[in-house]
Amino acid sequence: MNTVYILWQRQLKRFYRNKSRVIGSFAQPLLFLVAFGFGFGPVFEQAGQGSYLQFLVPGIISMSVLFSSIFSGIELIWDKQFGFLKETLVAPVSRLKIMIGKVLGGATIAVMQGIIILLISLLFGFKIFNVWFALLSIISMLITAILFTAIGTAIASKLTDMQGFQLLMNLLVMPLFFLSGALFPLDNLPKAISIITSLNPLTYAVDLIRYFLIGINSFSVVISIIILITLMIFSVVIASKLFSRMEV
Repeated sequence: MNTVYILWQRQLKRFYRNKSRVIGSFAQPLLFLVAFGFGFGPVFEQAGQGSYLQFLVPGIISMSVLFSSIFSGIELIWDKQFGFLKETLVAPVSRLKIMIGKVLGGATIAVMQGIIILLISLLFGFKIFNVWFALLSIISMLITAILFTAIGTAIASKLTDMQGFQLLMNLLVMPLFFLSGALFPLDNLPKAISIITSLNPLTYAVDLIRYFLIGINSFSVVISIIILITLMIFSVVIASKLFSRMEV
């Protein structure tokens, strides 16, 4: 456990030392929040759907968690290219512990970013309907972050090119985000789009976080929790197997 803690702490220090990365990680969610929240707000209200800002914030928080967690795999490729990972792997420590430390580090950073976006959104007028439920939303962020950090780690374990990883992640991340219900309600969608959104794991994360923050949901809370935890465990298992077989 000491090894896991050291690697977890190292991930956090590395991220917050890179000031440009910290600023960049908040720029996109804030841009979406301002541009969509206030730009489409009047249209959303005229359609009788209430405040778009209230609806949008949980989706933007989920976006921040998704982007930060899944792109943490870049650090793994960086470590491969510059030999830092080889130094870590030759230590008398199991690869499973190393992988868990990296996943927990990336997930913690993603959750912290999600919480900061939530706090900033309160300044724009977002209102939490229940403080205790808001605490549960943080747990939902953590499950989501572990799930996608493990996916990013699994993919990075098989790649050696940083540009290839970024291209692959963009092809994966953008459809996950836009087809998750983060920006639009899931009611009355065309059947094909409805099927795709129901197969998207981020859909259940967005729905769960939205329920705990504003009390609105499209799926059963229990079903969403079961799906996310199941996928989280599955992704961690796959990531651990691929990481253990990785060659550096």
